[in-house]
Amino acid sequence: MTIQTVGIIGAGTMGNGIAQACAVAGVKVVMVDIAQAAVDKGLATVAGSLERLIKKDKLTAAQKDAALALIKGSTNYEDLKSAELVIEAATENHELKLKILKQVDAMLAPEVIIASNTSSISITQLAAATSRPDRFIGMHFFNPVPMMALVEIIRGYLTSDATHDAVKALAERLGKSPITVKNAPGFVVNRILVPMINEAFFVLAEGIASAEDIDAGMKLGCNQPIGPLALADMIGLDVCLAVMEVYLEQFGDSKYRPCPLLKEMVAAGQLGRKTGRGVYTY
Repeated sequence: MTIQTVGIIGAGTMGNGIAQACAVAGVKVVMVDIAQAAVDKGLATVAGSLERLIKKDKLTAAQKDAALALIKGSTNYEDLKSAELVIEAATENHELKLKILKQVDAMLAPEVIIASNTSSISITQLAAATSRPDRFIGMHFFNPVPMMALVEIIRGYLTSDATHDAVKALAERLGKSPITVKNAPGFVVNRILVPMINEAFFVLAEGIASAEDIDAGMKLGCNQPIGPLALADMIGLDVCLAVMEVYLEQFGDSKYRPCPLLKEMVAAGQLGRKTGRGVYTY
């Protein structure tokens, strides 16, 4: 199965980023959101991002126009019927995702593949809410989508080989480097990354080194572009804490216990960049 048109549900950060990646690769896109203002904002974000690529000599004006011409914005789910693959990129809310997936599943032709861009919710569980668990898959892009090479392709318990192969081929066509992952809490990257961030908070809380030195150590010693504590501030300390709590609950293993300092900082409302203060002050 060759995917010619991709439907995207959600015109926010992830949705418009996926739309841009598809359009630049010559794939038609239908990007749907519930409000026209959200659709317009998503399209404007793509246009601005492409304009920046022109200024960096990574894209020509003609390529920008060609890419934008491939993206159709809409507030009507019916417009998704032209797609061979529909990617759900709505807010990371379990109930909302289930509601959207049931709605589009009932409307789409049986052969259409549905993917979710979730970073934490069980693909097997989401697939079970549809009539096509064999044609349901996780397609976890990383932010910012146009720049990040990785896509985690997550197989649910019933995902077919044909579905996996079609989605993997599309990811490669978009210039991404996909990895195939079994369905499990946190998949691969976040399962390793967030406990590492949590461990950095334990090291900070124990007074073993300053925040600056912990981050410098990981940058210089492990070749990471940003230290774990600065990264936590960027992600949001509340998000890091929520992920650790999910792991602790789902694995039932004490190694996933959130650091008390992380819990205290979240309780104090120091959530990182978005509040102006986390581990560091902004």
